[in-house]
Amino acid sequence: MAEDDSKSITDLALIQLIPNMLTIAAICAGLSAIRFGVQGNYELAVQLIVAACVLDALDGRIARLLSSDSKMGADLDSLADFVNFGVAPPLIIYFWALQDMRSAAWISVLIYAICCVLRLARFNVGSKSADNCEQVKADDWFLGVPSPAGALLVLLPMSVSLAFSNTPLVPDILICALMIIIRLTMISRVPTYSFKGARISRSNVKFFLLGFAILGAAIMTFAWITLVAVCLGYVCLIFWCLIAGLQPNTNKEK
Repeated sequence: MAEDDSKSITDLALIQLIPNMLTIAAICAGLSAIRFGVQGNYELAVQLIVAACVLDALDGRIARLLSSDSKMGADLDSLADFVNFGVAPPLIIYFWALQDMRSAAWISVLIYAICCVLRLARFNVGSKSADNCEQVKADDWFLGVPSPAGALLVLLPMSVSLAFSNTPLVPDILICALMIIIRLTMISRVPTYSFKGARISRSNVKFFLLGFAILGAAIMTFAWITLVAVCLGYVCLIFWCLIAGLQPNTNKEK
């Protein structure tokens, strides 16, 4: 009887490992994106970063649904975020357009990665400090641009180039400037809206599902144009929060 009790304590159901499996899959996607970026297959590289964003959005929610969240899973998720959103995107941009600038561009890549890891460290420290009044409730706001969104924004020049084949490449200096702006917003205290706590009234569910179907059809038909539109829409949302003077509730944790 005692042996059965010990097994029930130490053994995990396979289904409870699904969140960690998704995180591992996201890391594989991020590392593969770097590989294809080196090989010059930039379209597939961006697609893998987008896939990593989707997996990152799913693993934590599935962990909470299955009651399988753990400290190891949280640390693994942070490591995945650093690889997928702090290392892979700037490297892909560097291989794509910035090798002519070499040293100056490489400094931008390094600083972007450092800003991403600083943001993740700030979040990890805040999530472990129950009395930290500077943190924001995760269901409502983020402090600064989250790393997955930052990854998609830093890849925006490439997405524009893939969406409009006749559009000339953005000048290298402007790409570096975009990286600087994005990395500053990632470690800033700018409130950015989190969709985790979004609620839909029952009367509007049909419209939400219709919009989701339209978005899915747009992604399958005009993938790159849709990605550019989503990124620009997110930028507009950030400006709207700033102009409206919206402030997060700083009395609750992130």
